Amino acid sequence: MPKSPHLQPTDLRGYARLAFDATSGLTDLVEALHGTILNPLRKKTPGQPIRTHGITGMVYRTIGGVTNMVGSGVDALLGALPQAVEEGAASPEREAIVSALNGVMGDYLAASGNPLALAMTIRSGGRPLTLTRTALKKTLPEANGRVLLLIHGLCMNDLQWTRAGHNHGTHLAAKLGFTPVYLRYNTGLHIADNGRELSALLEKLVAAWPVAVRELVIVGHSMGGLVARSACVAADLECRQTPRWRKLLKRMVFLGTPHFGAPLERGGHWVDLLLGATPWSAPFAQLGKIRSEGITDLRHGTLVDATHHPLPRGVRCHAVAATTSRATDKQGLVQKKLWGDGLVPIDSALGLHADPALALKIPAARRMVVHSTNHLDLLCSAPVAEKLEKWLKG
Repeated sequence: MPKSPHLQPTDLRGYARLAFDATSGLTDLVEALHGTILNPLRKKTPGQPIRTHGITGMVYRTIGGVTNMVGSGVDALLGALPQAVEEGAASPEREAIVSALNGVMGDYLAASGNPLALAMTIRSGGRPLTLTRTALKKTLPEANGRVLLLIHGLCMNDLQWTRAGHNHGTHLAAKLGFTPVYLRYNTGLHIADNGRELSALLEKLVAAWPVAVRELVIVGHSMGGLVARSACVAADLECRQTPRWRKLLKRMVFLGTPHFGAPLERGGHWVDLLLGATPWSAPFAQLGKIRSEGITDLRHGTLVDATHHPLPRGVRCHAVAATTSRATDKQGLVQKKLWGDGLVPIDSALGLHADPALALKIPAARRMVVHSTNHLDLLCSAPVAEKLEKWLKG
């Protein structure tokens, strides 16, 4: 069988757009630095770029104009080319690159209409499912009434649920008889926006499912758990009538989900503050802004807004946290607990909080901590697979 392509027909157009956008952005950055050097005491208006004047300003305006003109011409030329190859399954390498790009700047890709922006789809075998009963019967002939949806984390995609030869979805299908499907989405968008779209998409899925759905279970890794919770908030608070999928949702499992934020994003926030501390480094603070809305939402585990949202009613929730330390390692216990799996602290992953009113109140029997495991290895951990099988058995 032919290998999946590393490039889709629209990729060249998307990357070309990014290249010209980057050139334009770099020109603005250089002009801001130039203007700051010429007049370091100039009062800067918040939200307004630093501009130069006279001949210097004319040079920068000319560069920007030429860049935009050439970029528009190349975009129109590539858009007019015939699509010789039908969009289909791409290589895992291509999917990984595009997913990472969406995680970092997916909000910008979507807002600018870039073809590289990922659309939310429910998938199986690396391909999107057409959500009609006829199509699903053909694509999923073995579908039963136990539906398992797996939602990936930041900068990832549905193919990356397979790690080190293991896939929690296929494992649970073999052991417990679930029919696994996978979500792919733009992780650079606001978690709230992804949650609302997921709620609508799940309603279409259960309506088109080939057989009557008896049970819906969601397993979310990292940001995926927040998107799942956000979908529940959208269904419970923003819909006039409770969607059918929400009534069918029985259990959710969170794997390394930063319910109360991830320190990595907080560190990025401090970079913003330090770069903007002096007029000489202020222009470079723009580089620190290259973080999507989705990444920023991870700072505090934001679901919809700043309001605290408890776990959804009527759903049995389970949480798995990981730590890179060994179970017998007693030194630096507090630090290792805070560091957790290298991205998410243990307490954040388990829904624990210093304020009891904010804690998610997941019973101890539904919590698990795995040792000598990092954030990504939660996807292939044998102890995690065993615990999932036990939790979801009945």
